[in-house]
This record gives sequence, structure tokens and C-alpha cells, in this order.
Amino acid sequence: MAVDYTVIVLYLAGMLAMGWWGMRRAKSKSEFLVAGRRLGPWMYSGTMAAIVLGGASTIGGVGLGYKYGLSGAWMVFAIGLGLLALSVFFSARIARLKVYTVSDMLDLRYGGRAGVISGVVMWAYTLMLAVTSTIAYATIFDVLFDLPRTVAIVLGGTIVVAYSTLGGMWSITITDMVQFVVKTVGVLLLLLPIAVVKAGGFAEMKAALPTSYFEPLGIGGETIFTYVLIYTFGMLIGQDIWQRVFTARTDKVARWGGTVAGTYCLAYALAGAVIGTAAKVMYPNLPSADDAFATIVKDELPMGVRGLVLAAALAAVMSTSSGALIACATVANNDIWSKLRGLTARNDDDHDEVKGNRLFILIMGVAVIAIAIALNDVVQALTVAYNLLVGGLLVPILGGLLWRRGTVQGALAAVTVGGLAVIGLMWAYGILANEPVYYGLLASLAAYVIVSLLTRPTDAAVLAHWRARLAGREAPEDTPSEGSEPEGDAVPVAATG
Repeated sequence: MAVDYTVIVLYLAGMLAMGWWGMRRAKSKSEFLVAGRRLGPWMYSGTMAAIVLGGASTIGGVGLGYKYGLSGAWMVFAIGLGLLALSVFFSARIARLKVYTVSDMLDLRYGGRAGVISGVVMWAYTLMLAVTSTIAYATIFDVLFDLPRTVAIVLGGTIVVAYSTLGGMWSITITDMVQFVVKTVGVLLLLLPIAVVKAGGFAEMKAALPTSYFEPLGIGGETIFTYVLIYTFGMLIGQDIWQRVFTARTDKVARWGGTVAGTYCLAYALAGAVIGTAAKVMYPNLPSADDAFATIVKDELPMGVRGLVLAAALAAVMSTSSGALIACATVANNDIWSKLRGLTARNDDDHDEVKGNRLFILIMGVAVIAIAIALNDVVQALTVAYNLLVGGLLVPILGGLLWRRGTVQGALAAVTVGGLAVIGLMWAYGILANEPVYYGLLASLAAYVIVSLLTRPTDAAVLAHWRARLAGREAPEDTPSEGSEPEGDAVPVAATG
């Protein structure tokens, strides 16, 4: 295992080095939170794919393949579909807004007063997403070093908090690009073909497993529908995803770069399901489907390759964890704390804003590690987060983008009614039931439409300002002019030397 340990240690040291590099570049709020809105198509595509494909997509995706066969790809497939929909239909408009958070967009569209309530819901979602990603370190470090659960969570979480706090989005962007390459090589180019060969090829896999393992809808129509409702629509509105859209250099980068990332997710989904199916042939009686990834890596891969593939799993977890952490801190600082204190959105001292956001990443990071240590049921926590996100925020966000008649009162009603309905229905039906998100979403839609129609339309000046920002005709003061933006894929010229 010495070679494998060396690969992992070098990888972790590289992540910390990227944090130090990012700290030297992140000198303003824009640089720290959205990488200066400078990412070109290749880096944007890689980092977007990295954040949406986390531990659940890698370890969980293989586990679903182990349990259901090829149809186990549907969860990650739904994520890819959501990213494609966001990129094709909404990302260009979102990028042109030049805001920092989803709540900023709601305030801009509805004329204020929607940000704090929506910020609380978004903060809860990003916090739970960061927590569940952090818990996954326990599984990976247990395979690598046989560490106790608490030590593994503290080790992995500390590394992510360190490089995220140091350099903000620049550090996370560079580390995510490295993680994207590691995942591609480790999972798609190494583990996938090795697993299929070790299982005897597709002919042997078909002979050894029931035919349901090779049916595209074998996992069940209701399950697929729920995946699409939660994950596809969740991709459209999550702060962690939007914050990556804000890093795009142009709206075209956001649209086409996101489309490439979404297509990559579809391939990754199928790869995970095939690996899980192969693991079912080799290890038909594992105690848990989620053990399939670690088992096949530990028992079937040669040294060195094993370390690289485990680094790929670690990369998947770290990319989601760091993206959720900076999103959580951004919402907590900009949408909740600043507004509760009555501060304006813009501070004259950019350096102070960087320090403030850096402090919030550190505080949220410590909180995430502490909650991850105390929490056991990851699935329930993530389900609560996505149910609140979709049930409370999907309607006012998409309504604001698509329906001119929507009002701030309708948006607030949708967030409140949808959120309370989801919470009540989870108490009545159970956290893992499908009904809470179904009925909560319908309640949110009804409240949004009815209250919007019963209240005065949004002020014409607010809508005119909104349309101008959507069209890119009116840029906020802190955004550099188009002519001042650097060419190239990501890094300004001054940052290269």
C-alpha cells in the first residue's frame, strides 16, 4: 500500500498548495466568490462537472448499479439532465445578471424583501450538502488508512476548509479542475474497463445476473420520476451550481461549457452503473450496496492504480464539499448576516469584504465538521435539504425567470407555503417518502400564482431594471467592463508570473 499512500498524500498536499496559490490571487470580493467571472470554456466545463459529481454520484452511483444494474444510472443521469437544462435554457441569462447569490437574483427580480427568507432556505440546503459530503471522508479514509470515523472526517474536512478559506473560488476552481482530471482518469479510464474485464465481459455479466439488471427502467418509474423532480430541478436552483455559473467569462461560456459538463455527467452516470453491475457479478453478497466501490477498488486493482482510483473518489467528495461550503458561507454572509445588520450589498473596501467572506467560510467549515461528526443518517439529511430546496424555492425562482406577473408577495408566499408544506408532509409521511416534495411543490405553485394575481404587479421600473440586467445591458458597478476582461481560459496575465 506504500505506493497508494504516496499517491494520496501527494494529492492532498497538492490541494493545499492550490489553496495557497488562490490566496495570492483573490484580492477582491469578485475574485474570492466567483473567480473574477473569468473562466473560459474548458476550465468552466471541468469545474462544473466536478462540483455536481460528488461522493453520492461516485460511491452512491456504483452502489445503485450494484443493486439495480444499468438503471441505477438514473440518479446521476437526472443530475446531468438538470445541468443540461440549466445550461441550455437559463445559464446565459443567469450569468448576465452579475450577482453573487440566488437571493440576489430574487431581490433584483421582485424589488427586494425576498432575499432573507429565501437565503435561510438556501443556507440550510447548502449546509446539509456540505455536511453529507464531509461525512463521506469517513468511508474513503477508512479504506485508505483504517482511521476512526471522527479522525477521518476532521482530516478530510480540515483540508477542504483550509484551501477554501485561503483562496475562495480561485482555489476551489483550480482544485476542482485537478479533481476533474483525476476522476476522469481514475473512474472512466481505469476502473470502468478493469471492472468489466474482471467480471468476464458483458456476455458473462448478462449470463450471471437477472435480465432486470439490463433493463433501462428496472429501477422503477416512480423512482425515476422522483430523481428527476429532486435532482434535475435541484440543479436549476442550487446556490452551489449558480455560483459556478457566475464564474463564466461570458454567457456563451456558461451555455456551451455547461452543456459539455452535462453531457459528461451522462457518461459518468452510465460508467458508475456498469461498474456496480460488474461488482455484483464478482461480489454477489456484499452487506451493503454502497460497499461495492471500495470493495472492487481494494481487491481488484493493482497498487498505484488503486491509489489513483481512491484519489478519484476523494476528488469527487472534495469538489462537492468545497463547492457547497463556499456557497453556504456566501449565503450566510451576503444574504442573511449582512441584510440582518442592515448593510448595503456593496462595501467600499473590497479587502474587508474578502476578509469577511473568508471568516464566514472558516466558521461554516468548523460547523460543517462538527455536524458531520454528530450526524449519522446521511440519506435523511440530504433528502430534507433537497425537499426544502425544491419545495420552497423552485417555483419563485423559475417563476421570476419565466412569468412577468409574479410578485414579491407571491414569491414570499411560495417559499413559506412550500417550505412549511414539505416539513409537515415529511413529518406525516416520513422523511424518505415521495409525497412531501410532490405536494409541497404543488402547494408552492398554487400560493405563488394565487397571491401574485391578487397583489399589485411588480413596479415597472423594477421590471425594466431586471430586463436590462438579463439582457446584459446594465452591469453592476463592481464588474469590470468587457474590454478589461482577460482573454484565455481562466487566469489573468498578472497571475501567471
